[in-house]
Amino acid sequence: MKDILCDALIIGGGLSGISTALALDATGLSVTVIDRVPVETHVAAGHDGRTTAISQSSKRMLVRLGVWGALPEAPCAIEDIRVREGGSPLFLQFDHEDAGPDPMGFILDNGALKAGLYRAAASRPGIRIVSPASVERLERNGETATAILADGGRITARLAVAADGRASPTRRAAGLRTTELSYGQTAITCTVTHEQPHEHVAFEHFRPAGPFAMLPLNDAADGTHQSCLVWSERTDAANALMKLNDDEFDQEMLTAFGETLGRLHVAGRRWAYPLGLIHAERYIDQRLVLVGDAAHGIHPIAGQGFNLGLRDIAALADTIEDARRIGLDFGSAPVLEKYQRWRRFDVMTMIAATDGLNRLFSNDSAGIRLLRDAGLGLVQRIGPLKRAFMRGAMGTVGTLPRLMQDPARH
Repeated sequence: MKDILCDALIIGGGLSGISTALALDATGLSVTVIDRVPVETHVAAGHDGRTTAISQSSKRMLVRLGVWGALPEAPCAIEDIRVREGGSPLFLQFDHEDAGPDPMGFILDNGALKAGLYRAAASRPGIRIVSPASVERLERNGETATAILADGGRITARLAVAADGRASPTRRAAGLRTTELSYGQTAITCTVTHEQPHEHVAFEHFRPAGPFAMLPLNDAADGTHQSCLVWSERTDAANALMKLNDDEFDQEMLTAFGETLGRLHVAGRRWAYPLGLIHAERYIDQRLVLVGDAAHGIHPIAGQGFNLGLRDIAALADTIEDARRIGLDFGSAPVLEKYQRWRRFDVMTMIAATDGLNRLFSNDSAGIRLLRDAGLGLVQRIGPLKRAFMRGAMGTVGTLPRLMQDPARH
């Protein structure tokens, strides 16, 4: 491979990596993405039972970047969210019409999302994808960052972006420390078919061992109703559930969830993921910036992980665009410090919210259970408070980067 010169190099070609490439390309930068997996594998990614929740503000960003129109299948809208605490008869209903005409969010198969991202990237001449390839080391100085590949190739840029996941070898090699916490929980996720239509309702049951969520998916081609299950359990119990055959697992699901959707059946493979919190103490270093899971990983209790990463990426694009407009070096320390300051409050707020919710609901104390029920009832009755929670889930509050702003208001 010939040596490559570009404005920005991105290590990692997953959801965050290609999203970053599209966002930086939109600012006028030339971008090179380095990934271990061949492009053809990403583009051909089929339905695999794993899904991503996309907020309204994230949808705006994906529309602007040309991803929404490149998706091989339409996302399923979440119009209502129904929250229940354990076996309590009380529940909290979030109806999207209380906050406006738009859905609360969307659920999309990970394979379809990845295919849409790569299709959009293929139409951008300013984006180059080098794969399959692995980075042996990243050399950085005051002016540039150079990725040395395993085959001896060199890619030099003014800024390197680590988008290589929670375990981020790039972050570790840079000596950026993290705070990490295991929740002792494992999430089981899979596609579930059911007798009754979900009516675009997302169900979340808070149980002592962890939240149990049933997220709406589009009906299958033959009209079968289906949803995505995200079932958080204590790790020993989750391991036992993973060993059950499908019929046994179906019965455990029905016992945990109830008959709201009729009979339930697991369709296809089940995945299990250990749950934990990880947060980088710094998101930047010399000629290096972290985005997405490389910077932070949170509990899936609110379905905000990918949305939080997209806010990183949109904020980075804004910061770079503003710097270039006034002639600053977009990879310099003062510019990257601005990005870090912008993102830190939002990330810390989301970490506190998801960690707090998980700790509040993942216990079986009678006193706390009474307080939880009272809290759900209070939010259900107070309209302004409920709408505030809804707008937070939709990602439409606070100072949003330009890619995420409502075009009707600007």
